[in-house]
Amino acid sequence: MRQGNSPLLPKSSKNAASEALASCRSAFLAVALFSALVNVLMLTGSLYMLQVYDRVLPSRSVPTLVALSLIVAALYILLGVFDWLRQRILSRVGVELDRQLGGPVLGAILGGQLRGAPGGSQLSRDLDSVRGFLSGLGPTTLFDLPWIPLYGALCFVLHAYLGWTLVAGAAILVVLALLTEVLSRRPSADVARSSGERAALIEAARRNAEAVTALGMNGRIGRLFERTNDRHVAASLRASDITSGLGGISKVIRYMLQSAMLGVGAWLVMHDQASSGVMIASSVLSSRALAPIELAIGSWRPFIGARQAWRRLHSALGEAPVALTVSPERPTQRVTLEQVFVAPPGSPTPTVKEIGLTLQAGQGLAVIGPSASGKSTLARALVGVWPVLRGSLRLDGATLDQWPEEERGAIIGYVPQDVQLFAGTIAENIARFDPAMTEEAVRSAARAAGAYDLILGLPKGFETPIGEAGGVLSGGQRQRIALARALYRDPFLVVLDEPNASLDADGDAALTAAIAGVRARGGIVVVIAHRPSALAGIDLVLILADGQVQAFGPKEEVLRKSLAAKPGSAGPNPPHPRIAVAADARG
Repeated sequence: MRQGNSPLLPKSSKNAASEALASCRSAFLAVALFSALVNVLMLTGSLYMLQVYDRVLPSRSVPTLVALSLIVAALYILLGVFDWLRQRILSRVGVELDRQLGGPVLGAILGGQLRGAPGGSQLSRDLDSVRGFLSGLGPTTLFDLPWIPLYGALCFVLHAYLGWTLVAGAAILVVLALLTEVLSRRPSADVARSSGERAALIEAARRNAEAVTALGMNGRIGRLFERTNDRHVAASLRASDITSGLGGISKVIRYMLQSAMLGVGAWLVMHDQASSGVMIASSVLSSRALAPIELAIGSWRPFIGARQAWRRLHSALGEAPVALTVSPERPTQRVTLEQVFVAPPGSPTPTVKEIGLTLQAGQGLAVIGPSASGKSTLARALVGVWPVLRGSLRLDGATLDQWPEEERGAIIGYVPQDVQLFAGTIAENIARFDPAMTEEAVRSAARAAGAYDLILGLPKGFETPIGEAGGVLSGGQRQRIALARALYRDPFLVVLDEPNASLDADGDAALTAAIAGVRARGGIVVVIAHRPSALAGIDLVLILADGQVQAFGPKEEVLRKSLAAKPGSAGPNPPHPRIAVAADARG
């Protein structure tokens, strides 16, 4: 039975982004309620001025002034509390969205990397952009916009001329807001794209710092970064110029409108159509009515950025797979490939074609052949990293996607060609950061990989921190730790892609013993081999060339026939030269 969904996948068949946003609906309703209270309380200043000018000053009543002032002070305190509450709620909405979408976004980044999609790390920045926008003043401004008609209606109550003056100013600001939307859309998209390109270049340079320095490429990479950064800065300037320019115009218009409201009010007072209190109150009302529009124009760029980020998140997360309630039993018998075709992500041309074979429990297969023959492609397909285009790959009759991600990982061990470890202790890396790891399981994996004594010789043994990407370990040590990770909790299928590339004689012996151990307990081992020492614990050999099977069968028989075939003859292609020489010496 399935124990739970992977943390990297959404938990239902809905889009994860939509589901996360829907879960915050009650919080948004609370923000809307507090926004309503805030905007109603914003009338306090105008009403206070109206009462002071029209009632207190003519009557010279100090008690009335004191009472009004106390009431106004209490209302302003309430206003501050409600405004603080809605801002806190929005900040927590941003945190909740980040918490719910962090796992799915990481899954989308990893999936995009496997598919060869560029800019996967952009999704992480998009999530930060959405959270940052929700924690700022932008959302509160949007919640304030629907209340502008209330202030306009009150101005009409005071006098129609005041109301129409406010409507005219609001119309101009709305036009400016629409212009900001239209004119900033393209520059904002350019900023997002150039930011992703710049971040990708920095990450690539960081990963390859040793090669960049050794090959004298620092200056060239620096110049390449300068060109990329110049494009980003230019796009940022274009976007900033548009929003700041229109924002400045909107500020000037709002100041002019506020003065116009005073002027119209003064004209009405001189013609005995309004009181001085109405004149002052209408000016304050107009300022409050148009402030959200001005703030919206000023914060339009973050809003556009957050909206584009949300669209990318929604598109990248897509529709989550329907959760399965029953998964197959742990495989124990065989691995079957039936006319399997595999292609690199994004490529329509398969690099592995018509692979058909069956491996029984306890068998070990070496996949050999010249470079670019499809060996690593086959390895990635066996562990489910790359999908099968046609045909089927089954473990005891079940395809890999019938197991949930974590269950599938528990039945597969994998050492990739490019070994990467994570910042953490050696024990954590061996246990695959399993929260339910046990000391015995970690020690058992280390012994199975022949790495137990090696680990004990490190400064803190299993608790030795290895640094980012295992930087404190040598290449051979990283490879042996990766082998122990692959053997953690005795997986049924173990796939090793050039597992001895950095190993010395002791490491080769440990690898041979590890392969024998997997076979002895009824597991299946597939080794992508270039060095002959990797074949020591293997009983079957598969020779690939141009993605197709050239020979498959018992090791001695296949190697003998391959060596007997002359280059250029109709026979199968020879294996890798080093393997061929070793086999010839044994013969």
